[in-house]
Amino acid sequence: MKLRYKIINGFLALVAIAIVALAFTISYTSECTAPPGVAAGADTMKAVVSRCYGGPDTLEYLDVQMPEPGPKDVVVKVKAAAVNPLDYHYMRGSPYLMRLSSGIGQPSDHRMGVDFSGVIVQAGNEVTRFKVGDAVFGGRNGAFAEYVVMPGDRALAAKPDNMSFEEAAAIPIAAVTALQALRDDGRLKSGEKVLINGASGGVGTYAVQIAKALGADVHGVCSTRNVDMVRALGADHVFDYKNENYTESDNEYDLIVDMVGNHSLTANRRVLKPQGRMVLVGGPKGDWLAPLIPPLKAMMLSPFVDQEIGMMLAVLTADDLDYLASLMADGRLTSRIDKRYPLQETAEALRYLETRRARGKVIIAMDQ
Repeated sequence: MKLRYKIINGFLALVAIAIVALAFTISYTSECTAPPGVAAGADTMKAVVSRCYGGPDTLEYLDVQMPEPGPKDVVVKVKAAAVNPLDYHYMRGSPYLMRLSSGIGQPSDHRMGVDFSGVIVQAGNEVTRFKVGDAVFGGRNGAFAEYVVMPGDRALAAKPDNMSFEEAAAIPIAAVTALQALRDDGRLKSGEKVLINGASGGVGTYAVQIAKALGADVHGVCSTRNVDMVRALGADHVFDYKNENYTESDNEYDLIVDMVGNHSLTANRRVLKPQGRMVLVGGPKGDWLAPLIPPLKAMMLSPFVDQEIGMMLAVLTADDLDYLASLMADGRLTSRIDKRYPLQETAEALRYLETRRARGKVIIAMDQ
């Protein structure tokens, strides 16, 4: 065998070994470690934590030490929190590639939850946006707890008076995802026609309302039992996917926002205008390649078509939360709450959310 072929084969073997080693490393799941001790005399609070990857049964409801606030921090007494697909992805460490940032073997951050609402009970002397007694909502790691400590200039906004704490807690991740998918990645304009595939879910219920607020002609896709709800949210037309296929309709859309991924990109392109846009939000379940297939297909297809097809990941910002709060105050944005669970039953809330049958949002209510 010629030397160059030996070199190539040796290189390919090294690459294969590296891939196998990486796969083994990121898929490894260690056993749960003992909970950290609480310093004598330290203030404690009830919280839900995850000390190892796995299903809802791995979550623990226990006393943890209160974090110490700094001069730029606020302490929020949590009134309500919301569960999101992000939470069960972190709980399971799946897809495995996310463990490169969340922790190899076990979570590097044991806190759970992001979305919350509550009342500020302490504010550092450098906090200018808020004061003690303000009702707020926002996003911060560790929302499944009695208190949240976070910088006052981060993803936090004043809660409108016409919204309950539960309704406000449901907003951050889901509504910001819907807003950024429509306005930023989808560049939706007034008068355009948009299709929301998955209109009855957490993101979808907000996407329908925000698209209407932006002046769009909104079509939604959901199951039979949710048709009336999606129509009540403001959809101009609703497809019952059990009885009709939107990709076979005579409609043409300026924008498709897809939370489900149950139709091929080719099928979606048939109902997308020649200069239309498609935004993929989320994807199929899977530990390895399944969640990556839709965005990879979109990346490979995009250079060869005029239509824009891409994936998005939301980023929580104070400005977007303020904008959503203004829609809430005007009555143009509301939260559809499916079920409520007490903090100690957070595992059951995530178990239900993983069925993907939630109609709107699932809430952790602290006063239950």
